[in-house]
Amino acid sequence: MWKLLQQYLRLQAIGGIGIIRMSGKDCFKILEKIFITKNYNIEKIKGYSIKYGFIINSKTGEKIDEVLVSFFKNPKSYTREDMCEINSHGGMVVERKILEECIRNGAVLAEPGEFTKRAFLNGRIDLSQAESIIDIINSKTDKEAKASVRQLQGALSNTINAIRKDLLDVMADIEVQIDYPEYDIDEIKDKNTKKILENIRDKVACLEKSFNNGKILKEGIKTAIIGRPNAGKSSLLNAILREDRAIVSDIEGTTRDTIEEMINVNGIPLKLVDTAGIRKTDDEIEGIGVKKALNVAEDAELILAIFDSTKELNEEDFKIIELIKNKNAIILLNKVDKNNNILENKIKINKKIIKISAKNGEGIEEVFTEIERIFNFNQIETDGEVIITNIRHKTQISSALVNINEAIKALEIDLPIDIISISIKQSLEDLGKITGENVSEDIINEIFSKFCLGK
Repeated sequence: MWKLLQQYLRLQAIGGIGIIRMSGKDCFKILEKIFITKNYNIEKIKGYSIKYGFIINSKTGEKIDEVLVSFFKNPKSYTREDMCEINSHGGMVVERKILEECIRNGAVLAEPGEFTKRAFLNGRIDLSQAESIIDIINSKTDKEAKASVRQLQGALSNTINAIRKDLLDVMADIEVQIDYPEYDIDEIKDKNTKKILENIRDKVACLEKSFNNGKILKEGIKTAIIGRPNAGKSSLLNAILREDRAIVSDIEGTTRDTIEEMINVNGIPLKLVDTAGIRKTDDEIEGIGVKKALNVAEDAELILAIFDSTKELNEEDFKIIELIKNKNAIILLNKVDKNNNILENKIKINKKIIKISAKNGEGIEEVFTEIERIFNFNQIETDGEVIITNIRHKTQISSALVNINEAIKALEIDLPIDIISISIKQSLEDLGKITGENVSEDIINEIFSKFCLGK
């Protein structure tokens, strides 16, 4: 555990403004040695205030930079400790000199996620709220950011705590019967415990199910673009991204490895993977690319299967059609701008078929509309419901669900109540690990190691 007397700070990358943050019992004492301003009295400075002045060399008195210093007094700060932020010019030389002065006068460098970890340990936020901060930072779309902000505001914590309270109420009744068996009152059945547990189970199951949408929000939909050589895969990628990301050539086999890019489709990230053209080849390198393309298609959540509408179907095309039969897929008939569509009504498969021109962008919006329909984007609401986006949370919720079901089964076959209590206690522990009430220090350290410095 860290000593509270140690101070932690952050040196940001080069920019217009640099921020060095200190938090801890002695941060103001360190600041007094290096900061000069008019009417400077730490005891009289109010929290949430800013002072103008200069950072100086504490040995020579030489001015290093003109700065603004923000003051936050405990417990009304991000860490619930005394805290200050030195807002300097963003030059690396200036920031390094200020950093050196802080360290020379008693501060030590922060670890990744140090400030948020202190906020958690000091009780300002729980563990799920702390994790939401890194999710906000890493958000790729508005919907993902909204879901993370709701978690930061306590939406998930409140839901978990309400479920745990219901479980604790059941547990209290069980403990009474265990402790006072002489009364011979079947409190468990009299209070409809099974019905209560089933209601709790439904709430937990609903949370678990929300991870399906949460995973889409956080990781995106892995989308493979497949087709035979020169069908227009790379042109399609460029058309969707509206930039020349992939090399386009009339020479077959130009794309030999996958190219991955992210795009935002109405608030949902799409992870596009352009692949090598699928065909038989004697070229060893191209063969590796073809094999990789097939593996990507197999793992993809969505396939955009593109066909050259000016050419007859061949063996490779039929192999692609077979590949996508049981997958989420959209058939794209490319090169309709050439007015030579000989594939009209020739592809017999129960998939949406869209005519496009990757060259001029025709049909791309229709592709987006179909993707939205397949994955029900409109049903992914982030304003009013709790959505699980974190795999750690999902794992604990799934474990809690298993234990609640075990308790219900134990009730149904009339097992002793102390056996029932074991499953309920385990589910309480599972849910408590989400908010950090009973989580190991190793897990805490692992979580905060993923944070950036200074957060």
